[in-house]
Amino acid sequence: MKRYPYTALWLPTLVVLLAAIGAWLLLRPAADPLPAPTALVIATNTEYVGACPVLAAQAQGYFAERRLAVTLQPYTNGRQALEAVTSNRADMATVADIPIMFFAMDNSPIQVISTIFRTGRDHGLVARRDRGIARPADLKGKRIGVTLGTSGHFTLEVFLNRQRLDSHDVTLVNYPPSGLQQAITDGAVDAISGWDPFLGVAEESLGANAIRFNGADVYESIYNMVALARTIQQNPQTTVRLLQALERGERFCREHPAAGVAYFPKLSAGGASAMLAAWPAHHFGLELDQSLLLVLEDQSRWAIKGGLTAAREVPNFLDYIYLDGLKTVSPTEVTIIY
Repeated sequence: MKRYPYTALWLPTLVVLLAAIGAWLLLRPAADPLPAPTALVIATNTEYVGACPVLAAQAQGYFAERRLAVTLQPYTNGRQALEAVTSNRADMATVADIPIMFFAMDNSPIQVISTIFRTGRDHGLVARRDRGIARPADLKGKRIGVTLGTSGHFTLEVFLNRQRLDSHDVTLVNYPPSGLQQAITDGAVDAISGWDPFLGVAEESLGANAIRFNGADVYESIYNMVALARTIQQNPQTTVRLLQALERGERFCREHPAAGVAYFPKLSAGGASAMLAAWPAHHFGLELDQSLLLVLEDQSRWAIKGGLTAAREVPNFLDYIYLDGLKTVSPTEVTIIY
């Protein structure tokens, strides 16, 4: 009896199978292309240490990995950055607590997505020794440069209160943050109140004639990412992706101080050394903490008392906090009572 090769039995089946696979490959629907990256404009102070998580997320590609095409829009203070958001020139802004309070008092439809940084080491005063200032009490009767309605203004008033002084015991002169250093260097004012890097530059320019009073025990800067409520509500997944990128950015800043300082190339060698020395006192991290609400309430009472706002009542600041994004990304860091 004639025996057929074993291959003759399975060869036809193999041919049919290969033909079927080829047909499937030819006729299968094309894979959906990846969606285009979401474009975001973030208004931020690119010279402020608190912006490090944003700068790191951009430079290290964390935004791009989350399919976010981010453009950074530089400003010298949070009020300007937040105005860019409310006037639709930017999608999000990094801003300290004081501007958030003022915008909320004006019923602006903004919400905090997350705090990204906090520190008690960046605010304070720099004074001229040649104007007879050697201790805080010597500020009485002096001219003090300050940017009114900012955290520098709030810090100054709390600092004066600790010396049993108030704003009536000094002469306040309003300057933009970038104008404070020139004002004190030229002698137009005896002291300035504000935040770094402006304070550090002023201190460095005065040399031995400078005396610095730190505001660590009177004010802690709480730096946040903020957007319009409608922007968040229309794009909740974009907010989640942004927070995921920022979480990696803040971790990079914590773990690589020298690389973080390098994101601020305008600093002098002395300024960079001072920033690096202060780095361990800073807290980089995403959070929504109850302390933010308490601070906003205290500041709103200060603004009402000082006639800095037309509002007469403290708002419910919980309405100005967006919890769902951070609850998705890092739920243990949401400690606000709601």
